Amino acid sequence: MTATIIKGKEVAVEIRAALKEEVQQLRDQQIIPGLSVILVGENPASQSYVKAKARACEEIGVASEVLKREVSITQEELLADIQALNENPNVHGILVQLPLPKHIDEKAVLNAIDPKKDVDGFHPISVGNMVIGDECYLPCTPHGIIELIKRSGETIEGKHAVVVGRSNIVGKPVAMLLLQENATVTIAHSRTKNLSALLKEADIIVAAVGKPRLVTAEDVKEGAIVIDVGNTSENGKLVGDVDFDSVKEVAGYLTPVPGGVGPMTITMLLKNTVEAAKVIHHVSK
Repeated sequence: MTATIIKGKEVAVEIRAALKEEVQQLRDQQIIPGLSVILVGENPASQSYVKAKARACEEIGVASEVLKREVSITQEELLADIQALNENPNVHGILVQLPLPKHIDEKAVLNAIDPKKDVDGFHPISVGNMVIGDECYLPCTPHGIIELIKRSGETIEGKHAVVVGRSNIVGKPVAMLLLQENATVTIAHSRTKNLSALLKEADIIVAAVGKPRLVTAEDVKEGAIVIDVGNTSENGKLVGDVDFDSVKEVAGYLTPVPGGVGPMTITMLLKNTVEAAKVIHHVSK
């Protein structure tokens, strides 16, 4: 068996094309979806991510602005920036690029964002609504993962999914979303015993722990769906948490790194921003 490669890049292009049409329809009604990103400091990775988000916004017609702030900014100043964006009717989505400098309480900053504009899906109200299955903006990477599985043509319902990783950004929320799709979900982590045996039972594996090539062919059941969220740089090359070359000979479906989950994250951010504009302006779905 050779796995079908789930090409996130191609799926992202399809979704963005549909979003571009939605944005044009909103613009015809004098509604311009707007995303504001706050970037603190000169972190090269953060700068790269923010540029990619700005390019993606431009591509589909979403207005974007980047508020660049010095690393010396005080927490009070940053909170004042967020409050101004909360009150700005032209801003529909607010994103604070993480990580923040150590002198700033990340939790307090994320909590200050109006949940109606929380297009990252990190606010406690958004998280709570996600857990109980109420309407909210879903966190972008987990949402993208679910979309990739669905677009593979495979069903999630009734399958045993093993999520490796328990971060608040990926592991926990993707486990919740898989559960809502009626999968039976196991969350594994650094203290899980007999991980390989657990993975071998999985119909769906989501590897999101940041350990290069942790999941090998010996860990994967024949025909399983394997989603690789890993993104580690080794000698200038990105590698995932899955040993791609060996696992592709066993899995039924497999995402590559790069070009798998990555392109979906920004795409789902765009989707949330467009949705936020529709909600704030009471545009019927």
